[in-house]
Amino acid sequence: MTPGRRDRPLKSVPLKGSNQLTVRDVNERLVLHLIRRHGTLTKAEATRATGLSANAVSEIFKALENDGLLLRGDPLRGRVGQPSVPMHLNPEARHYLGLKIGRRSFDMVAVDFVGGVAARRSTSHDYPTPKGLISFIKENLRPLLRSAKLKREDLAASGIAMPSELWHWAEEFVAPRAELEKWRNFDVKAELDSLLPGPISIENDGTAACRGELVFGPPTDKQDYIYFFVGTFIGGGVVLNGSVFPGRWGNSGGFGPLRIPDEPGGHRLIDHASLAVLERLLGEHNCDTKLLYDDSADWSALEPVLSRWITRASRSLAHAIVSAQAVIDFEAVIIDGALPHTIRDRLVAEVDRHFSHLDLQGVYRPEICAGHFGSIIRALGAAAYPISNDFMIDQNTLLRKEPAGQLSR
Repeated sequence: MTPGRRDRPLKSVPLKGSNQLTVRDVNERLVLHLIRRHGTLTKAEATRATGLSANAVSEIFKALENDGLLLRGDPLRGRVGQPSVPMHLNPEARHYLGLKIGRRSFDMVAVDFVGGVAARRSTSHDYPTPKGLISFIKENLRPLLRSAKLKREDLAASGIAMPSELWHWAEEFVAPRAELEKWRNFDVKAELDSLLPGPISIENDGTAACRGELVFGPPTDKQDYIYFFVGTFIGGGVVLNGSVFPGRWGNSGGFGPLRIPDEPGGHRLIDHASLAVLERLLGEHNCDTKLLYDDSADWSALEPVLSRWITRASRSLAHAIVSAQAVIDFEAVIIDGALPHTIRDRLVAEVDRHFSHLDLQGVYRPEICAGHFGSIIRALGAAAYPISNDFMIDQNTLLRKEPAGQLSR
């Protein structure tokens, strides 16, 4: 079966092309964007979806195939006329490095053009420091490349995902304020420029996770959705018009400060739907918290505290979704996190149940579903930024002179 082949017809999309040769790059991006969103595309489907002429689409397909960005699938036979040939992305077209700077761990991946993980290196810590980050990169980059069977020059770019203003929130996860303050004047891009290959991009970790789901997740026809990532703190991102919307300051979807009513323990979403909260609750009951940093582990030993946290977190997430829906009527909500998939699925089911019990007058009820990647998505999302920037159409920044969304340092 052709990779990513759809069982449903391609829907019409708001993105349209131009037949003028002066915008060839935009048209090529548009075709690549649609193929990434839908898995495969034939010339006829591309012509209908983009509004381009059949001749223009044929030339674009030829150019992208010659550039090694597209591969031919098996011809679709049994139809009138010549068999259609679906085209799909070439995984080996480009490789990227993604680095996640997290409050509890560093994570580095080498990925291909469609998000396949060639190699991964991770380490956990009580809190992050610039010195620890540099040591992690120096110790792990070469082994990562060896495992991926790649050379440094094989990587087209490096992306970094990290929390905005990492020096904040020290009390919430028990870290020395003086140590976190070192990040305030640490120019991440400048300091890592000589260590990481290719051009470097930096994005908020929640936004990066959202971008990773959009760029590397299964094909979807959803154009507008919100994305929650449950990590040490709760974060996420926003997708509008089929593209990640980072916001003016690159922090759209920073859901932690959302106000949550009538929930003991705090008035913000971060006070309830974060792993830092679960860690604190486990500590109060003398439970081992090491399992929290292994999202492939069996968390059954964390009961009954785990179940109480899931109830508390899901109720708070349901309230947060209603607040978000009052601003924009999103089609869907995607929830992922640094959690075993069984725990994530429990959380999603509980959010859906609590949401049904809230007052939804005047609020569109979105589809609530699980993400597809777990903790690795932040590093994957970091690698997705240069792909997004170079090979996809962003309708939310199409008319801006410069793309928004990168963290300023």
